[in-house]
Amino acid sequence: MKLVSFIDPNGVETYGTMTVDTVRDAGATLRSKYADLRAVLAAGATAELEGIGAESDVASVTLLPPIPNPDKILCVGLNYMAHIKETGRDKPQYPAIFIRHPSSLVGHGTPLVRPKASKDFDYEGELAIVIGKAGRHISTDDAWDYIAGYTCFNDGSIRDFQAHTSQFWPGKSFESSGSIGPALITSDDVQDVTQSTLTTRVNGNVEQNAGIDDLAFSIPEIIAYASTVIKLLPGDVIATGTPGGVGKFRKPQLYLEPGMSVDVEITGVGTLSNGIVDEV
Repeated sequence: MKLVSFIDPNGVETYGTMTVDTVRDAGATLRSKYADLRAVLAAGATAELEGIGAESDVASVTLLPPIPNPDKILCVGLNYMAHIKETGRDKPQYPAIFIRHPSSLVGHGTPLVRPKASKDFDYEGELAIVIGKAGRHISTDDAWDYIAGYTCFNDGSIRDFQAHTSQFWPGKSFESSGSIGPALITSDDVQDVTQSTLTTRVNGNVEQNAGIDDLAFSIPEIIAYASTVIKLLPGDVIATGTPGGVGKFRKPQLYLEPGMSVDVEITGVGTLSNGIVDEV
């Protein structure tokens, strides 16, 4: 299933399922039982959403991040070998994890905002995983069992702020600078995500293209490492890193400007599309 959170045509925030052209408002029926999609995951109740709710055209709703209110968003830096090479660094000994905040992300179809503070606005197409059940000290052998599903992620980065210190947070946390979606596709609908291909297009031109199997740290390794530090909870998002081809390391550099568009496509998962506007 494709699970979504959205604002309905009447301005009500809700959740449900999505097909190519329509969404079903399962939240209108189930909200007294499950307040949001995060609560659905926590209850292990995704099957209850199937076929539930009135249908609307996708174009009539505003898609939100699939999980608008995760307990945490963990992002892995320098996690594709080609990206590590283009930065001139060595492979990290451990996953380089930093945190984004929910307010830094928008959903599919909502413009990304280039901040007033900088014009060094870069794209980073990524695969994100969403945790389906709570776990601590998860082994790599068990890690796949903790994944509710997958979605596309754009780790929009303000490069000069990212370089202010050794901590990535400033460059990764500007309001509405990144995106996620359009839907959370449940893991039972994805055959083998490691065989998927990630492609990022800027204004329709391919800038990033790599197999998920080029990850320096595998998905189970990331889950095992993160869960050693902190308990992972249903709805937690883990962005697994970006391939080579980011704008900072192109010659000439390619930074995002108002009027441009970015599409992050992952085979078997979906396509996340956003335009670019300036902060008002």
